Amino acid sequence: MGQPQYQVTDPATGEVVRTYPFASDADVEAALRRATDAFEPWRDRPIEERVQITRRVAALFTERAEELAALIETEMGKARVEGLGETQFCTDIFTYYADHGPDLIVPRPVPGHPTARIEYRAQGPIVGVMPWNYPYYQVARFAAPNLIVGNTMVLKHAENCPTSALAIADIMRDAGVPDGVYENLFATHEQVAAIIADRRTRGVSLTGSERAGSAVAAEAGRNLKKVVLELGGSDPYIVLDTDDPDAAAETAWTFRIENVGQACNANKRMIVMADVYDDFVAALARRAAAMTPRRPGSRGGPGEYSPMVSRRAAELLLAQVRDAVDKGATVHAGGTLLDGPGAYFEPTVLTGVTPQMRAFHEELFGPVAVVYRVDSDDEAVRLANAVDFGLGASVWSADRARAEAVASRLDAGMVNVNTPSSEAADIPFGGTKRSGFGRELGPLGIEEFVNKRLFYVQP
Repeated sequence: MGQPQYQVTDPATGEVVRTYPFASDADVEAALRRATDAFEPWRDRPIEERVQITRRVAALFTERAEELAALIETEMGKARVEGLGETQFCTDIFTYYADHGPDLIVPRPVPGHPTARIEYRAQGPIVGVMPWNYPYYQVARFAAPNLIVGNTMVLKHAENCPTSALAIADIMRDAGVPDGVYENLFATHEQVAAIIADRRTRGVSLTGSERAGSAVAAEAGRNLKKVVLELGGSDPYIVLDTDDPDAAAETAWTFRIENVGQACNANKRMIVMADVYDDFVAALARRAAAMTPRRPGSRGGPGEYSPMVSRRAAELLLAQVRDAVDKGATVHAGGTLLDGPGAYFEPTVLTGVTPQMRAFHEELFGPVAVVYRVDSDDEAVRLANAVDFGLGASVWSADRARAEAVASRLDAGMVNVNTPSSEAADIPFGGTKRSGFGRELGPLGIEEFVNKRLFYVQP
């Protein structure tokens, strides 16, 4: 199950700051009962009122940004400046669904049948199982569309992020979300399985690891529940050509080091053409070697790296890097876990990775950039598609037609040309293969947990 309770452990120091007990079975039953009882009144409430409340949620994320950012700095090590950016993204997401959600679920006519329409109807209590790497953003993209649709939610957050989970629950309450519409539970894994199996819940959304996704999908399947999964990624970042390898490396490194590399859709595999490769690797290595640990009190800057989420996570990353090096890979910078109780892993540039190494097949969830050398567009595509993940991808070239041709051949849920990522509140997010299925955000995100009901009147 992991740690024996919900617990805040500062990854900069290893200090246990605060603990919370797991929910009792009685707590779980009470939350399910409230969510069930609240559903029909919330669904039937005028959508204009749900929109107004959702706007207030958006405003409170902005009003409380400093407090919220401070909480996750202690919980999972995120630099204050990145935490503030995350809270702003939450405001954007709730605002987007308040602005556009009602139009996205307006009944649609069925072409050729003037008396038929497709309605988008709320379904009931939906279970959310959330991760630690973006404690607010991940909740926002789950909660915002469900508020507008009229579903109620039972949410289980990551066990190392209880204070941010409580802060979100406070925002919901203070914004006017009725009791039972948003239920936060410090549930165990066994209790989550029971909640998914309970006949009162109608679906489940999980963001997390492949292992967690497999377990949740199996439980949902056994109980015939709709499931959305956003799992791991090992996104290819293909550099076909550039007149400025140093600038190209700057863009690639800035994206890779965001959240200390702990992002599902980070550019974990950089695939670079041979004529650019040496200069690109050297430029990456200079940037990695120049970074220094961000110590408590610093809000974070481009030359600093934060601790990873935990010492254990850093040790797992170190084992992956050592496996690669032992089998012939080359470390150009970094590769060391700093001594002490903290979770500071030196930003790392790794080359020479082969299919015999863990680093080729596994997600490297931390500040490690793996760079591959290729000699043709076809080789780049084969390498990009060689892993079981399929979350995002990006292709770079001064010749946009060439980049688009390569990008069109990639097996991924999100493909970008000449930009690292197209993340925005109105852009759908999700993957394929072992990166999961379903979509969040944008017009697709609001459709996942609705009954697309046919309403037909005989002419």
